Amino acid sequence: MAPPPGRSRDLTSGPILKTLVLFSAPTLASNILQSLNGSINSVWVGRLLGEGALAATANANVVMFLVFAAAFGFGMAATVKIGQAFGAGDVLAARRTFGSAVGFCVLLSLVVGTLGWVFAPELLTAMGAPGETYIYALTYLRVIFVSMPASMITVMLAMGLRGGGDAATPLKFMILSSVLDVGLNPLLIGGFGPIRPLGIAGAALATAIAALVSMISLVAYVYIKDLPLRLRGAELKWLWPRRDELRYILTKGLPMGAQMLVISAAGIIVIGLVNREGLLVSAAYGAALQLWTYLQMPAMAISAAVSAMAAQAIGAGLEQRLGKISRWGVVLNLTVTGALCAMILLFDRPALQLFLGDTSPAVDVARHIQFLASWSYVLFGITMVLFGTMRAGGVVWTPLIILAIAMYPVRLGFYYVLYPSLGADALWLAFPVSSAVAVALAVYAYRKPGWRAKARAVPDDECEEETHADADTAGRMAPSI
Repeated sequence: MAPPPGRSRDLTSGPILKTLVLFSAPTLASNILQSLNGSINSVWVGRLLGEGALAATANANVVMFLVFAAAFGFGMAATVKIGQAFGAGDVLAARRTFGSAVGFCVLLSLVVGTLGWVFAPELLTAMGAPGETYIYALTYLRVIFVSMPASMITVMLAMGLRGGGDAATPLKFMILSSVLDVGLNPLLIGGFGPIRPLGIAGAALATAIAALVSMISLVAYVYIKDLPLRLRGAELKWLWPRRDELRYILTKGLPMGAQMLVISAAGIIVIGLVNREGLLVSAAYGAALQLWTYLQMPAMAISAAVSAMAAQAIGAGLEQRLGKISRWGVVLNLTVTGALCAMILLFDRPALQLFLGDTSPAVDVARHIQFLASWSYVLFGITMVLFGTMRAGGVVWTPLIILAIAMYPVRLGFYYVLYPSLGADALWLAFPVSSAVAVALAVYAYRKPGWRAKARAVPDDECEEETHADADTAGRMAPSI
């Protein structure tokens, strides 16, 4: 089987840990860079505009994560199918899926961007954003919604390239986007020369400009370098979603996107609960969220790498590699996320002061939040790795159910039961409690053999673990972790 042309990477051979590290490293670097970009921008917002504006960006970013959850789901569905096609050596099938995914994403982003602009006030009101925070967040959100098509297309392009084994190209354009965003933020917020001060709108406009330039540059690069997923001539008609491709993207992507919706909707509820504690706690939580981004992004990157490797293995008929891919993914997550968690807790004061200022009373509140909740992201990473492997095998509903249980009856139930005695600490402790329950349920679901026996590169197969496959055969195919 000849490997696909261009810069695709064969993820089906060689030592699994080495392949996983080399493939996930650019994605991890992209996510850390994205987090650093957001953190630096928050520093500018907090220092130039104050705690109210910083709390506004925290509220607005939760909403945007909610919106991008749909793009993530459809992108991951396309990534899995693209990975399976590359594993089978079928580049044309990969291009058909990619074209349908990008075309559908463009249409979706136009609709969502319009609706987001119109209903942004209702979203913020539902979150209970305080008065000053509400005004800032509304301006910020509406500018970001305008830039949504460019941002979504860039995300879809990056995920498609990673499905083909190319994680280096998305990193290059994440660097470009981050440099532009960080450089433009202080200029547009505070003004410079002929540029008049735009305040919080300047922060959003900087992000919008960076997203547009990055998207145009990435599309040009794909064609200049003739990368495997580029569409030419008659292939351009695949940008209008094909019925069979769209069916797969929707049936698999909706549950995957719903997983992110469950997480982000829970985040919105938490923001609402935090806002009840007052502006000081809200600002402290916004600063803590900036540091937590560094903890969750490595887990997401490793999970995405595991999913791409598992998808290519399934496409190549190497289902026996799935167990080893999962094991090394968990080890890598524990190492990377654990080290980052330790660093953040050791140096939390100077890090939090970057966002809140040296004398802000919110610093001590944020430190308290950090020590109670940060380590929950180590557990979160284990769950995401296991979900990554299962996702490559077509399991999409079970992770959704697990996350829904952990985020709502467990997390919120813990909070409401213990809030009278613990106060706000009940909210921070609910994070590790819900993460522990999610890990336990994910391990149980992953060890069930049915989904592994059914894992194969058949687009419309339902690969849920509820299928009654022979347990002994499944055990031989893919040893569990």
